[in-house]
Amino acid sequence: MPQSSKGTLFTVSAPSGAGKTSLVARLLKETQGIQVSISHTTRPMRPGEQHGINYHFIDHEQFQQMLSQSAFLEHAQVFDNFYGTSQAWVEDTLLGGTDVILEIDWQGAAQVRRLMPDTVSIFILPPSQEALRERLTGRGQDDDTVINRRMAAAVTEMSHYVEGDFVVINDDFEQALVELKAIIHSQRLKLEKQQQRHADLLSALLTQA
Repeated sequence: MPQSSKGTLFTVSAPSGAGKTSLVARLLKETQGIQVSISHTTRPMRPGEQHGINYHFIDHEQFQQMLSQSAFLEHAQVFDNFYGTSQAWVEDTLLGGTDVILEIDWQGAAQVRRLMPDTVSIFILPPSQEALRERLTGRGQDDDTVINRRMAAAVTEMSHYVEGDFVVINDDFEQALVELKAIIHSQRLKLEKQQQRHADLLSALLTQA
């Protein structure tokens, strides 16, 4: 039987409004063998979100307690709130042969790369600043002051695209999805992964009759 290879850890970063969450949601729906890590956060729950589905919503005291226990693979402060990824869950899932996606900002992605150098880093960018502002405004959740602050933060976020392994421009959603899927599948076809997954086949192919 084929052997199970260790999963690949992917980080997906993008400025708010670039379409990261929608792209990852479609990817998960249409691709087998991959899961998204559900981060812990201290930010308030937004309309339509669910605890344990979108995030693990906890208060600042709980977050600091987990931090003191070194429970996070990465953590970051974004605006006035904190975000963190459970290290134990990520490691267990990867060892089980399942790929993992972390939807995190550039700070978190940098932390993960330092601890796990084999991580594949993906940046998703909008086609223009104008398009990004339109998407943020179209949500109808924030006033102009908040949107201006998010736009300023977005420019900083986008400047870190050079730290990634792959960049996807989300102009046409379906094309961006195709490109994101291609990145995932390309990692599964690497030599080391295929050697583990098809060890018996490869041995048989190289055995003299």
